[in-house]
Amino acid sequence: MGVYKVRVATGNFLLAGTFSSISVTLVGTHEESDKKPLDNCGKDFNPGAVEEFQLCCRRWLGDIVLVRLHKEPYSFYPTDNWYCSFVEVISPHGQTYRFPCYQWIEGYRTLELREGHPGTAAEGLAGQRQARANVACCLSMPRWKEYAPGLPRCLAVENVIELDCNTMYSFTKTTNFLLRGGNAQVELRLKGFLSCTNSWAKLDDINKVFCFNKTPITEYVRAHWREDTFFGYQFVNGVHPMMIRRCKELPCNFPVTPAMVASSLGESSSLQAELEKGNIFLADYKILEGIPANTINGYQQYIAAPLCLLHLQPSGELVPIAIQLSQCPGPDSPIFLPSDSEWDWILAKTWVRYAEFLVHESNSHLLLTHLIDEAFTLATLRQLPMCHPLFKLLLPHTRYTLHVNVLARTLLLRRGGHIERGMGSGIEGTKVLMAKGMSCLTYASLCLPDDIQERGVDCIPNYYYRDDGLKIWSAIESFVSGIVRHYYHSDAHVLADCELQAWADEIFREGFLGNEASGRAPNPTETQDTSGPCPSLSGLQYELGAWMPNFPASMRNPPPQAKGTSSLESYLDTIPEVNSTSIAIFVLWIICCEPGDSRSLGTYPDEHFTEEEPKRLIKAFQGRLAQISQEIQERNKSLPIPYRYLDPLQIENSTSI
Repeated sequence: MGVYKVRVATGNFLLAGTFSSISVTLVGTHEESDKKPLDNCGKDFNPGAVEEFQLCCRRWLGDIVLVRLHKEPYSFYPTDNWYCSFVEVISPHGQTYRFPCYQWIEGYRTLELREGHPGTAAEGLAGQRQARANVACCLSMPRWKEYAPGLPRCLAVENVIELDCNTMYSFTKTTNFLLRGGNAQVELRLKGFLSCTNSWAKLDDINKVFCFNKTPITEYVRAHWREDTFFGYQFVNGVHPMMIRRCKELPCNFPVTPAMVASSLGESSSLQAELEKGNIFLADYKILEGIPANTINGYQQYIAAPLCLLHLQPSGELVPIAIQLSQCPGPDSPIFLPSDSEWDWILAKTWVRYAEFLVHESNSHLLLTHLIDEAFTLATLRQLPMCHPLFKLLLPHTRYTLHVNVLARTLLLRRGGHIERGMGSGIEGTKVLMAKGMSCLTYASLCLPDDIQERGVDCIPNYYYRDDGLKIWSAIESFVSGIVRHYYHSDAHVLADCELQAWADEIFREGFLGNEASGRAPNPTETQDTSGPCPSLSGLQYELGAWMPNFPASMRNPPPQAKGTSSLESYLDTIPEVNSTSIAIFVLWIICCEPGDSRSLGTYPDEHFTEEEPKRLIKAFQGRLAQISQEIQERNKSLPIPYRYLDPLQIENSTSI
């Protein structure tokens, strides 16, 4: 006969409590207790409460390895949901067992929890296999479906209302998101922008869209967007700073001659000399070749696949020196130069910025951030039990990812949605573009150090995306490696973990579509936090794109086939008209603004790890991120354009918007 103390914690936020009847069953290594109601008389399980109950057992249960929570109807109260943070059991001998939960229990059901402290690695692996057989998770098993051929498979859900409470946005986040979007749409409608299909009468009128949402960066962009130095700056510190690569030899389809660029390079150098020095860089948008263009407001849109040659000047500034607007050189595809007429050169640069928009939004943002993240999230929820160390490590980085992706498919990627109404590639073109990106995706390209080295951009000065990103990557790698070493003492332990291998295999099969050319399935011992540099650049999209000519979402006339044909009037007739401009800027505004309930990188509010070593590693990781943040903020004090987008305080802990 013995008395076990059971402490149950309820989440400390709105509507976390329950009126349901809660019972518990303790499962030990020797015996299993009877099902016991948890009732101290009066209202139990209030938000923020940690309540203690006593259970009398006729026999000693042994070490407590499992707790069953039973949520059942109570009297006439309607069905509700309960957020349980953890359960703690103290044996008659004073030994404490902690069972992390940190999830909603919906309706009436039984949830089984394993202890958060697995002991040694071998014991933990054995426990995981037992838990895999026993644990009845409160979530129904998420299912895969094909969204489009050639793209990562996604969650088989059609609308956010089908999601469970553990996947959905919180009330705070949902409310802020709806209010922000609703207010912005009302403003655009009242101004008449959403119904106006005319060209902009003059460039300055574009500034009237969301004129109250100006920032120092948006104003800087409006003042400097025509400058070659700012154009070049965006290749390394803009929205899509992973496009350029060092050019050792000019492509055969980009016949730039030394005479063409002589004035740009100066008398003391030559094109060949600069190539040999490693000062010439290329942005090649070949991936856009053949992408079907959209129809907006009844008019055909156009897509080009430009090549842009850039020169790293002695001052450290990167500037464009030649632009060709197709992959096929010839009389109808001239090479535009800085010495051309003002509007010829501005229009050529705008076509490159448009190509940046399409590749970034389709591939870097939608594909590599949202869809790939969704594959990792689904595999984590499907293949790893709650007590698995990798589940505990990755769970904070899956927060709201499924909700925002379902929302994107519902609002953006549907017939009549924002992409169809405002983006030059439309829905079908965007799918084709993402599929092309997927076909050439490699696992190594997702690893920042490998990507930097492969593109040959390790020596470009003032490349803050690279510098800050590598610091964060190193911090994440050190943290993850420490966690892995704590639970897996050798490669044999990794190979023996069938859940881990199933997780990696499912990511490779469903996320990478089993494409052997991608390299290999993710190695669990090299897992990185996927909420790093790409998602963190979302905030930059609005600041660089609010002035639409700097980041247009569509083009209404084909690329010029001859020089000397461009003017301000023809430029205004080529860039997006009033309503499609407003739609694109509206979308950038929504996705750049975290709608409340955000958590920065390294935030672990829930104590899934109960051992001392993982908790020490988390604190060390948070300390290193704080140091990186301080270094970035100190550097930014002397920059004309502060680069704060990879400040760990600005990086969301998961892909959630």
